[in-house]
Amino acid sequence: MTPILAPDTVPTPPERDAIALRLAEIAASAGVILRRFELGGCRHHLKADGSPTSQADLAAEAQIVADLAQAWPGIPVIAEETAAEAAPGPLFFLVDPLDGTKDFLKGTGEYSVNIALVAGERPVAAALAAPALGRVWAAGMHAVEAPIVEGQPGAFGRVAARPVPPEGMTALVSRSHGEAADEACLAGLPIGRRRGVSSALKFGLIACGEGDVYVRCGPTMEWDTAAGDHILTQAGGCLVGPDGRPFGYGRRPGHYRNGPFAAFGDPSQARRAVLPQASPARA
Repeated sequence: MTPILAPDTVPTPPERDAIALRLAEIAASAGVILRRFELGGCRHHLKADGSPTSQADLAAEAQIVADLAQAWPGIPVIAEETAAEAAPGPLFFLVDPLDGTKDFLKGTGEYSVNIALVAGERPVAAALAAPALGRVWAAGMHAVEAPIVEGQPGAFGRVAARPVPPEGMTALVSRSHGEAADEACLAGLPIGRRRGVSSALKFGLIACGEGDVYVRCGPTMEWDTAAGDHILTQAGGCLVGPDGRPFGYGRRPGHYRNGPFAAFGDPSQARRAVLPQASPARA
């Protein structure tokens, strides 16, 4: 049963797990919409910041926002395409209906649907779906993963991040972005190999032990990271900023922009991350 949420009440631990499973259903359902566009063609254009948006982004976001409003009326939704300037409340959702639009349009399959419920400044429940890969991760108090079967999550199983392997860390690096500062940070870590992966999918892979570190010094937004941050944290990993502390979310005065971060499967490595204090401005 979907827990009823009062707009100013923090969910209990059992409620967080139930909310996460419902978010996984909503994310997987949005993935059905994305798959239809992916396989059938999709009109798109560039936004003012130079990033692409498409029919698929808008259709998936409309469905997610409607589903969230039906399940939890009164909880604000901050969503990339249509509600990027909305105000947070004591509880609020952060939504990216299609993270990795460039890769979606290229047909790589490495894109995700990100939904997080934030209480105060930190996520308390989240889901991250990779529709083309047939995988969905979720976390309330516990991080879990399930296959996507006919547009809905199958059986969930617990996942856990791993300690640094003897052969060194696997760094998950972007196919579409890259900064000299990313490489400078990675140079100070025991990297054994690099694997190209797009979108917030990196967080899910680290959460289930298929990677070890993801560094991003370039600009990102809160809806890009909140869901993956929570899933990775509940799997035993962490995401830290330049000060070595977890991110706080709901920064409306900063237009919900993130600074540089490093995500680790093994939190003992976080102290080794050397990040710039700020991301470069968007062109």
